[in-house]
Amino acid sequence: MGNHSDDLPASSEVVAKAGHDEVEKFQDPGLPPHRLRLADTDPKAAKRAERQVAILFGISAIGTLLFFFAYFGIRLDQTIATLRLQNMFLGLGIGFAMLGIGTGIVHWARALMPDHEVSEERHEMRTEEDRLAAVQIVDDIVEETGIKRRPLIRNTLIGAMALAPLPAIAILRDLGPLPGNAMHTTLWKKGERLARDPDGTPIKAADVTIGSAFHVIPESLNTLTEGKLNEKAKAAVLMMRLDPDELHPSAGREDWAYNGIVAYSKICTHVGCPVALYEQQTHHLLCPCHQSTFDLTRECKVIFGPAVRPLPQLPITVDSEGYLVAQSGFHEPVGPSFWERS
Repeated sequence: MGNHSDDLPASSEVVAKAGHDEVEKFQDPGLPPHRLRLADTDPKAAKRAERQVAILFGISAIGTLLFFFAYFGIRLDQTIATLRLQNMFLGLGIGFAMLGIGTGIVHWARALMPDHEVSEERHEMRTEEDRLAAVQIVDDIVEETGIKRRPLIRNTLIGAMALAPLPAIAILRDLGPLPGNAMHTTLWKKGERLARDPDGTPIKAADVTIGSAFHVIPESLNTLTEGKLNEKAKAAVLMMRLDPDELHPSAGREDWAYNGIVAYSKICTHVGCPVALYEQQTHHLLCPCHQSTFDLTRECKVIFGPAVRPLPQLPITVDSEGYLVAQSGFHEPVGPSFWERS
């Protein structure tokens, strides 16, 4: 094989060879030449871009108004068609509200705000001079946006941003009842029979075998004509039967179960998802939303997941006909653990 060492250059300005004391540094190529945009050179183009941004902010405001029209103006009549129509306009309204602001700001930055590149050394800001320099930088940024010189953009942006959060407030307010008596009061009361969900037939203790699980509602739910879904959401219960020796009730709760039959609220104490998974071998209840896990043998104590409060227990017994009934309502609010609760 030939020796190719003779083919290499004697010296190189790019590669540093072993033994060299210093490595030649590349020169800073600097910033590329700044290219002016059409709006930078043509006042008419700048004015046109300004109007386009204002139109986008106006579209955002219209989208917010469309959301409120759908939310308050379209009355639901228990038909799927009306529900779909409202959902469609709700989605379009909030979509245009967010899209208008986002697109408007992006177009504003690309077409009208200064786009020249700068290179600055980063250093700690400790002196008063540095603080004043930082304030000046902020002032320069505000000046460069042109918001002081472009009242049309400024006013439409303020209007769009003032309206945009309102749909979120309306949606969050309508998620459910506020904490307090609304979540403390359910249909469960002394003597209320436990009934199967969804057919509403009462359950006898003799029909509940060890290892079985029932989705339970109050029997009186069948007679409601208004607010049935809301009441069911608060009163839904899971009922299981274990070997009585596996239960470890705390003081004062020794008689809340009947022959190993226990009943607990079905509403997860994290964010209110339905706890619907029962692991028969481990006696664990699992919330499928965020995997909060409750130990059924220890009064549904939280053993895993984000929930911080056990599931409320419904005290139960049997009536003279052998049907399972509630001894009382829940002794604590059901549902998510709001910060107001201890």
